[in-house]
Amino acid sequence: MSEFPGEGDLVPDIAMETPDGGTVKPSDFKGQKLVLFFYPKDNTPGCTTEAKDFTALKAEFDKAGTALLGISKDSAKKHQNFIAKHDLTTPLATDAEEGGLSDALGIWTEKQMYGKTYMGMVRTTYLVGPDGKIARVWNKVKVKEHAAQVLEAAQAL
Repeated sequence: MSEFPGEGDLVPDIAMETPDGGTVKPSDFKGQKLVLFFYPKDNTPGCTTEAKDFTALKAEFDKAGTALLGISKDSAKKHQNFIAKHDLTTPLATDAEEGGLSDALGIWTEKQMYGKTYMGMVRTTYLVGPDGKIARVWNKVKVKEHAAQVLEAAQAL
């Protein structure tokens, strides 16, 4: 058993900043399904593709009674630029606080690239049921076709 929440566990209810300076937390979506997709950085190729894919399917997620929330450690200002640059309709949140949601889920972790060790976000998606429990987790997500796979799971939930 992992020390971090997984399928069947309640998603930690930790507030994050929205691009407009407000806050959002998982319990705000109680009674509906929720997709939390965590990604490393705004305006990088994989993250841009992922956010655009979720935006392209947003109407289908809405039909399935499923809210979307994209989350990274980027600032609210960076999120505003990312949304404007790519016409994103998927809501984003900033999880920059120490002890934030990505920390609680264990996906803000040590990574290595080119022999350097740094802290980074593991691209992970959570499908949360209307009861606030994690129904499905996609770890180390490959972006291609991912939003469509999540939509299928949300429709089946």
